[in-house]
Amino acid sequence: MASTTSGDVLPTGGRTFTSIPDVFFIPEFVFGGLVWILVASTHVFPDNPLGWVMFVSVFCFVVTTLWFFIFLCGANQSSIWPSLDVGYHFVAVVFYLSASVDLAYITILRGLSLAIISSEDDLKVYRLDIAAVVMSYVATLLYFLHAIFSAIRWKSS
Repeated sequence: MASTTSGDVLPTGGRTFTSIPDVFFIPEFVFGGLVWILVASTHVFPDNPLGWVMFVSVFCFVVTTLWFFIFLCGANQSSIWPSLDVGYHFVAVVFYLSASVDLAYITILRGLSLAIISSEDDLKVYRLDIAAVVMSYVATLLYFLHAIFSAIRWKSS
């Protein structure tokens, strides 16, 4: 039985920088890395929700880096790769959305406590958390767009 996907469905090499779903790799690196840096530069308190945010940002950063290099090297030409691409980006969207909601909730709680106890360090951490929330939702949007366009590519192959 013939495969329904052709061998050159996914881009390789320099074409990775010009294809529609794969052009999101670089912004995903940037905004995911910013979430990681901004959360790591503050006091990771409370541990549980912010630990999840750190796990998601580091996990997605590392896997997206590996995914990007697989695409650049051309090792993605098997017929399974389009569905793996959709699956990974869907998982990344779910992870980042849950991490974004957790981070926003912790930031809101930190902002409410800032009205009671206000110091310059607390205000700095609060502002870093706000920036991390924004970057986290932007990363979520980028992974979502990548997942949608990857699903369209998968269905058309």
